[in-house]
Amino acid sequence: MALLTAVNIGNGTLSAPAAVSSSDTISSGDIANGAILEVKNGGGGSINVTITDPGTTPAGNTGTQAAVAVAAGATRRFKPSSAFVNQSSQVVTVNYSGTTSVTYELYY
Repeated sequence: MALLTAVNIGNGTLSAPAAVSSSDTISSGDIANGAILEVKNGGGGSINVTITDPGTTPAGNTGTQAAVAVAAGATRRFKPSSAFVNQSSQVVTVNYSGTTSVTYELYY
């Protein structure tokens, strides 16, 4: 699990995609700044990106996880809200079903 590095995109900011790991995190500070996660799938098959819901239901069950498909050769953007921040670790966890040729850029 790696903490993703966010880039303030100001005027003409140059950034470069970086490789994802099977499970990454985004700091609550970046989420508060309006972070946008861009996932680029350069692989030959579709992958799923899941932003983990750290909450529990009134019955104490874990929150629902909603996977979003990113087709081969496609790019998707995600804007996680503060509702996804784990209050004990102060991060949002993002899981990927595949990592080969998958990169990210995190902006705010």
